[in-house]
Amino acid sequence: MKFLSAATLLSLSLLSVATPTPTYDAPLPARSVGRNGYYTVSGLGSRKRAITSCGGNVLDIAIGMLETDNLGTNYAYGDNKSSDSANFGIFKQNWGMLRQSVSRYKGKTANDWNTGAELNSNLCLDIQLRHESSNYYGESKWFAGHRNGQSGLNNPNTQDITNYRDAVYWIRDQLNKNSQYLTDDTRFWVDVPAI
Repeated sequence: MKFLSAATLLSLSLLSVATPTPTYDAPLPARSVGRNGYYTVSGLGSRKRAITSCGGNVLDIAIGMLETDNLGTNYAYGDNKSSDSANFGIFKQNWGMLRQSVSRYKGKTANDWNTGAELNSNLCLDIQLRHESSNYYGESKWFAGHRNGQSGLNNPNTQDITNYRDAVYWIRDQLNKNSQYLTDDTRFWVDVPAI
């Protein structure tokens, strides 16, 4: 039968419109993390090894790598912020989250923000407190507050927070592609605007 009747064609077209396509079979769209790449930073490999020797993991390296070029703390004091917004350590952890989530700073107030400066010179403490804070909030909410402070904790699903988290995960995935990236001077980067 070479030709189908118009009624048969109409029935088939209505059937195909009425039958939903299962979404679980559809591939997930690739997320765009914006401009990204890598370059060499002299001495970065020894800093990566220092992070892992303090109990840090690949995600820690990725977060620190997105925040600074050299996994260091030689940025403006408090990241040019004060009170609960002040940032410290290689991750640029904000004081507001730290004082709410880690036992070391329980009972501290927004006015005690200078206490966080100890993270700038104590890498192992910085890593320990990032883990404690992430365990307190959960990874997804930790990223939200890390990126956007209290407003991020209150509204953790903004596009900006998603972009930041995706950028960190992209860096983590690059580091995991080759074990040499965990010890060499390669820095991966993603263009995420500072806030």
